[in-house]
Amino acid sequence: MIASIKQLVFFTTRKLFRPFYNSFFFSIFYYCSDTFLRSFLKTRFLKMFLHSIKNLNINFNDVKWTGRFSSGDLITGHVSFDLSKETNITLIEVAMAGKANVHWSTGGGGGGKRRRNRRHYAAKLDFFNFKSVIVQRNSATGGAAKLQPGTHVYPFTCQLPHGDFPSTFHGVCGQILYTLTVSIHRPWHMTKDFVTELNFVNRINTNQPQLQAPLSGSNSMTLCCLWCVSGPIAMTVSVEKKAFIPGETVKVICDFSNASSRTATPKVVLQQKQICYANNKRNKRMVVKNLVCVTGQPVVAHASDVHARILLPVPVLASLTISNCSIIDVDYFIEVSLSVRAAYDLTVLFPIIVCDALVNAQPLLYLHKVEDETFPYSKSR
Repeated sequence: MIASIKQLVFFTTRKLFRPFYNSFFFSIFYYCSDTFLRSFLKTRFLKMFLHSIKNLNINFNDVKWTGRFSSGDLITGHVSFDLSKETNITLIEVAMAGKANVHWSTGGGGGGKRRRNRRHYAAKLDFFNFKSVIVQRNSATGGAAKLQPGTHVYPFTCQLPHGDFPSTFHGVCGQILYTLTVSIHRPWHMTKDFVTELNFVNRINTNQPQLQAPLSGSNSMTLCCLWCVSGPIAMTVSVEKKAFIPGETVKVICDFSNASSRTATPKVVLQQKQICYANNKRNKRMVVKNLVCVTGQPVVAHASDVHARILLPVPVLASLTISNCSIIDVDYFIEVSLSVRAAYDLTVLFPIIVCDALVNAQPLLYLHKVEDETFPYSKSR
């Protein structure tokens, strides 16, 4: 700003005093005016932009609060801040909003003609947006309320609307956000906004039988080399239930049979699939991420009836499954594969759900037949 005013003075004086532009007196005048403007802006004008509001905090009153909110919750708390000087306040309000947006681009890259061929896709949704007033103008005079220097505390109460809203999510090309914003309005000042993100959770009914029932699958293959065919390689895999919470460990029960002459290596991967939609689902972008990978002990050649249990941890910070948003889907899969050298992997895929409440599994009758063996080697991707 100082540089722009300096340029304005330079060009104005150049027009007015063009005959004297190359004189010694003009140089003295320009230097003095520049010095005066700098000192004035630093001591007078810039005082308008000093931060008189400091240490603003938003605190929630619920002692049982775990950092998660859901539909219909009543949120109570207080806003506190410090004032370094007497300040006129016209309005203090709290706004709560929920929205989703996606954006990605295809084609292009580099510059020139390629950049002109890049196409962008975007979509957004607004779930709710409402405001609540904490402090307003002086009702007697109609003017701004004068607040004295010191600490000020104001309580607030908000209720999240009832509805089937998706959980908070931050993805590669889309996000779902729920925010609480405190806005402070002052005369002749820009509004100061203080934003806090809320961890919103869509709670589901965990008593559904399909969430508690075990999942099972099997697959087999043979290896061929010219006219030679190996014995079958087969596996049967079971998972104790379909729904899990972040931080829970999934017990994957495997039965392997390897009648070939090659060693097979089992591997279990937890996959997250993100799908973003735009233009009424006419365009979509899919991203698949491997969150956790656990490798088991090899199954040697000509082995049969190999029983094992592989433990697959669900990351603590894993997002919840999202299936109730029209522009974002988040799904999870457990991929159990048996890798054989110079051949395609033998794979069994289970769709699972990551939710916020613990789901009790139905008892499995065949658990006592499985050896209590946990494969120690694991890595996260």
